Amino acid sequence: MNPLDLSVEELDDILKLANDIEAHPQEYAHKCDGLKLATLFYEPSTRTRLSFEAAMLNLGGKVLGFSSADSSSASKGESISDTIRVVSSYADICAIRHPKEGAPLVASTKSGIPIINAGDGGHQHPTQTLTDLLTIHSLKGRLDNLTIGLCGDLKFGRTVHSLIHAMIRYPNVRFILISPEELRIPSYMREDVLDRNHIDYREEVRLEDAMPKLDILYMTRVQKERFFNEEDYVRMKDFYILDKKKMELAPKDMLVLHPLPRVNEISVEVDDDPRAVYFQQARYGVYVRMALILTLLKWKDM
Repeated sequence: MNPLDLSVEELDDILKLANDIEAHPQEYAHKCDGLKLATLFYEPSTRTRLSFEAAMLNLGGKVLGFSSADSSSASKGESISDTIRVVSSYADICAIRHPKEGAPLVASTKSGIPIINAGDGGHQHPTQTLTDLLTIHSLKGRLDNLTIGLCGDLKFGRTVHSLIHAMIRYPNVRFILISPEELRIPSYMREDVLDRNHIDYREEVRLEDAMPKLDILYMTRVQKERFFNEEDYVRMKDFYILDKKKMELAPKDMLVLHPLPRVNEISVEVDDDPRAVYFQQARYGVYVRMALILTLLKWKDM
């Protein structure tokens, strides 16, 4: 299941459940006793995979799976459809990350258990978006009336695309899209999502020009794995670096988010700024994945 297929009301229910889990973790410590989560990660991951595992373990469940395609039967040529048919016999719910766009959707059509999209190529990263929504709502107190700056790799960054899809559902959300020309947001996102839904946005090249106007700054890394050649990656990777000097231009209550991993796009000197909440964001990722697992397993009936 793609969480972005949920209605605003269903999203809000998941966020409320995540907040309740954060406040009362012991009440949820045995909700998944005897149940198993399969993590099928065809791409490398640290935070997403471990946060899914931590989420299931925190709920009292168990985890099985693999952390790269090389350690799975995909290396022998097995299709994802066949893999998920087998895994459906071993687990109660499954999280899939795959380099091909749409692979989790294909898996869901052949699966006998709920499927969670944990990222598919340059397409979407919906559970990261739930993490982002929970972080913003918990720390800002709202998901409407916000100006959000999206900075860095807006062309290939699936976290950016997913966050835009989610935030356009809320009133009076504005975007400032900060990127070099080569990494601007894809035309289909601009035309089919932003323009079609009459969303207020503008594009900037300089991060400094956007900083004073932001409620949220969402930084992203330039992803080496999305480039076709090393030369383009080396040329673009240092284009934006957030440091103390740039932070001085921002409002006192602006929040800095980042899906991590960080390379060098946020200087470590920013980490001590109270507006830098990316490590809190990673913690919120566990709570929201716990809430999503419970929701898909219909926890109120458990």
